[in-house]
Amino acid sequence: MDNGKITAFWFRRDLRPDDNHGLAEAMKSGLPVLPVFIFDTNIIDTLDKDDARITFIYEKLSAITTTSLAKEASGIYCKKGKPSAIWERIINEFDIDAVYANEDYEPYAIDRDAEIAGLLSRHGIKFKLFKDQVIFGKDEILKPDGNPYTVFTPYKNRWLSKFRQSTVTGGNPAGQWRANGFCHTGSGQVFPTLAELGFERSSLKIKDYVIDAGKLKKYKDTRDDPAADTTSYLSVHLRFGTVSIRKIIAQVSEYEPFLSELIWREFFMQILYHFPHAAHSNFKSIYDGIKWRNDEAEFERWKNGETGFPFVDAGMRQLNETGYMHNRARMIAASFLCKDLLIDWKWGEAYFAKKLLDYELSSNNGNWQWSAGTGCDAAPYFRIFNPASQLRKFDPEREYVKTWIPEFRSGTPHAYGYPAPMVDHDKARTRALETYRKAVSEHKKSY
Repeated sequence: MDNGKITAFWFRRDLRPDDNHGLAEAMKSGLPVLPVFIFDTNIIDTLDKDDARITFIYEKLSAITTTSLAKEASGIYCKKGKPSAIWERIINEFDIDAVYANEDYEPYAIDRDAEIAGLLSRHGIKFKLFKDQVIFGKDEILKPDGNPYTVFTPYKNRWLSKFRQSTVTGGNPAGQWRANGFCHTGSGQVFPTLAELGFERSSLKIKDYVIDAGKLKKYKDTRDDPAADTTSYLSVHLRFGTVSIRKIIAQVSEYEPFLSELIWREFFMQILYHFPHAAHSNFKSIYDGIKWRNDEAEFERWKNGETGFPFVDAGMRQLNETGYMHNRARMIAASFLCKDLLIDWKWGEAYFAKKLLDYELSSNNGNWQWSAGTGCDAAPYFRIFNPASQLRKFDPEREYVKTWIPEFRSGTPHAYGYPAPMVDHDKARTRALETYRKAVSEHKKSY
């Protein structure tokens, strides 16, 4: 430690001091550790200044600084800008031996890390990445022939088989940040205010997650009831890594219906890693010829929850007001956009990216393509949700609808301005089927 060298740990989507694999490895280096976080302008420049996710990230970083680093008189080196420019600055300020971070499998993150790895290498600095946000990483669950799975059920079976043979445990297996002299105390960093970073505090609050054994036991039966609100609100916390996936898996592994949802998350991550084209185009090229109508006025009505279909509109209004949307409502709203309105799923995916507090590219992309019928292991294109029958089945007393559409509390919603249905669902269904069939037929003729 006399030579002045330090280790840097780069927080990304792992905003916690405990059970953090890369951080634990950085502490093992025996050198003082400089914690770093970068508000990446390549990502956040498209967001509002008061985006709730920015506020959430800032508060979690502030809490780490206050509770875990205060004794060391150290703070997170927190800046806003392009990662390459920030790392150039850090390299000039400090004598860094190595940079530690946890892996991220999204296409942009992979390109970013490759760029930073090259930059660090040119300065003789090692860049070390570790698996942390998943139980099984990018190449750990593969078919016997070494190729990635593209169908969920065999992926899930292989995942479960490997999990049962593994020693994955929850709690704190990867070590914990300790006030033991490893934090770098000479950085002179003062943790910036939200305003100094150019942001404004959001009025939306991200809920704490709830893992309740009673709810887990009933999850299979209650998961499709939007009025019951039995949601765990875990997805935001996994997205930003405020809780370890290992800790969560240890708590839910006995409840397979819930566990299955977490496996879906890893499935979509590996899909995007192995098939990065899916981030911006159809996973299945056979659907590339779909003639989307892409009516902008209809898209606005969908965004605003003014379609005249209560289940769709309740979901969209919940999203716009809170940043959350019940999973059943997400499927119905997505199906309606793609099938009833024939609007490109990428439009819906982009809107969800802007609004969803738990937005995660791989899951959002995978689920939108599932709804559109264009993705891996997707619902067949001829599966088209009927929003009226879905309402009768999953919200028969209109409890969910009344929560988010005030017009329905009166008993005469149309008298209070609620619109009539913007399309005839049966006719829209026929139109969608014909459009999809034509695209498939023309694709086959071209080969």
